[in-house]
Amino acid sequence: MKEILIDGNSLSVEQVVTVALAKQGEVKVQLTEDSKKKIARAKEYVHEIVNKDNAVYGINTGFGALSNVHIDKSDLGQLQVNLIRSHCTGVGEAFNREVTRAIMLLRANCLASGYSGVNPEAIDLLIDFLNHDIIPFVPSKGSVGASGDLAPLSHIALCLIGEGQVTYSGKSVRSDFAISQIGKKPITLGPKDGLALINGTAVMAALGSLAIVHAEKIMTLADISAAMTCDGVKGSKRAYDPRIQKLKPHPGQIAVAQNLNSLLEGSEIMDSHDTCGKVQDPYSLRCVPQVHGACRQTLEHIKVVFDRELNAVTDNPLLFIDDDDVISGGNFHGEALALAMDYLAMGVAEICNISERRVEKMMNPTFSELPAFLTGKSGLNSGLMIAHVTSAALVSENKYLCHPASVDSVPTSTDKEDHVSMGVTSGRKLLEVVENAYDCLSIEILCNTQAIEFQKPLKTSKPIQAAYDVVRRHVEPITEDRVFHNDMMAIKKLLKTDEILNEVKKHMGELQ
Repeated sequence: MKEILIDGNSLSVEQVVTVALAKQGEVKVQLTEDSKKKIARAKEYVHEIVNKDNAVYGINTGFGALSNVHIDKSDLGQLQVNLIRSHCTGVGEAFNREVTRAIMLLRANCLASGYSGVNPEAIDLLIDFLNHDIIPFVPSKGSVGASGDLAPLSHIALCLIGEGQVTYSGKSVRSDFAISQIGKKPITLGPKDGLALINGTAVMAALGSLAIVHAEKIMTLADISAAMTCDGVKGSKRAYDPRIQKLKPHPGQIAVAQNLNSLLEGSEIMDSHDTCGKVQDPYSLRCVPQVHGACRQTLEHIKVVFDRELNAVTDNPLLFIDDDDVISGGNFHGEALALAMDYLAMGVAEICNISERRVEKMMNPTFSELPAFLTGKSGLNSGLMIAHVTSAALVSENKYLCHPASVDSVPTSTDKEDHVSMGVTSGRKLLEVVENAYDCLSIEILCNTQAIEFQKPLKTSKPIQAAYDVVRRHVEPITEDRVFHNDMMAIKKLLKTDEILNEVKKHMGELQ
């Protein structure tokens, strides 16, 4: 069992994804001893504030536009319960298991820093949910990405007090039942507890963290797929010459060109037309380093933003115990995440755009000199004509998904919360674009493996042959029309499970 220690300072995207994807018993999440002390000290400080009875936002006042209402000491527990219940207003399909686990881990990590004043038992139970694979029902719609992801996080907090629905041992049950099954009790909320559980960017950060790991994979797979297409249509690698890249030295561009040259090294197909009269390839082949490279830079930007955000304290108000001060600020605002996720969505969408153009080149015998739609008996057979149409549909869908959610803002809470980030919308859209990218690349690889069939007996390079062989273990060469959806889904699985990537690495080492 792998152990993940959280302290509010050192969580990585890779650890978030490890916990999110882990099956029960594979990973154990624990607080560090130092963080336990910080959490306990902060809770004591909250009780000191309560005993002094000075008005402090979120502890003994109302919330949002009701922050000027002072709450009697005897009602502080009920105040927090009412907060959770009233904020459970999410709608839409529930987040899946992976996203929900990532959300819980990120919220626990934020609270572990000791600036929130939350009941230690609340964090302990949140971690118990992770370790026992108790998955709260969390509707995916309802957050505007500021004042924290209030609605979705409230649905998790509702489960901690025993009133929500969870999935446990494969069944949907009340959370109080699941909690009893692991030998624990629902938490009793005290001053600040409810607000601390819901006021932060954990949902946005969870969506973006999962997207980052997928996008990293997609960027590398796109280089492999482009190289396979280049060989499949007898394209040229001259445009990938390192001397060209040095004159426009974007790091992503240089890395992609290096990958393409390594992938195509030793290809008999490439060598066979070394002296042909073709001068230039279309941009979708010639400009792969420039386009894929720029897409990679959207990924590099979001990684910098998320490295900071995952260990940021996003609660409000924050306790500065050493200064004997409580400050209400705006760290719950998700603008940085929303902008970064919108940017990455555009980068991943461009991977799809140029992939679709390469697919079109394989369909078109005028350019490729291959049989139309990559079928030997066209007319009787339609070949991959409509697989290309599906790619075009996905690319078109990405265009509206890439409209940036972060440029929108709907003032809420009687204009108290008058500028919001829409970061959860950015994250949800980003994951859709990521899913579309897997489909687009699966279509391109279905096509370019078939294109390579028509280049035989010439052999491709060893890395590309390795990728081809993996596909051929699951998808036969196309001799007549069949249900190509099944082939596309088989290849998509190979992309997601790293089977193609791992086989390529065996023949050329790590890709850039």
